[in-house]
Amino acid sequence: MPLLQVRDFPEDIYEEITFEARRQNRTIAQQTIVLIKKGLNEEVSNKERRRLALEESNSRIVPQAAKDIDVVKLIREDRAR
Repeated sequence: MPLLQVRDFPEDIYEEITFEARRQNRTIAQQTIVLIKKGLNEEVSNKERRRLALEESNSRIVPQAAKDIDVVKLIREDRAR
């Protein structure tokens, strides 16, 4: 089996992988393989993911009560405190 070595790996990511590996009862190597497989199967590009997020955001129904809130008035009141 091939060996993969990554130099200057960010410590915070390593800690997250270690934490998740413990939580999933896996070794760090097993957890890393799972995460890489998930990442490689991610077929949606960043641009497409942003487009989908915008579509989802635009399709949400905003209650009329939320639309009626005067945001500028709230900001001014907050600054006046």
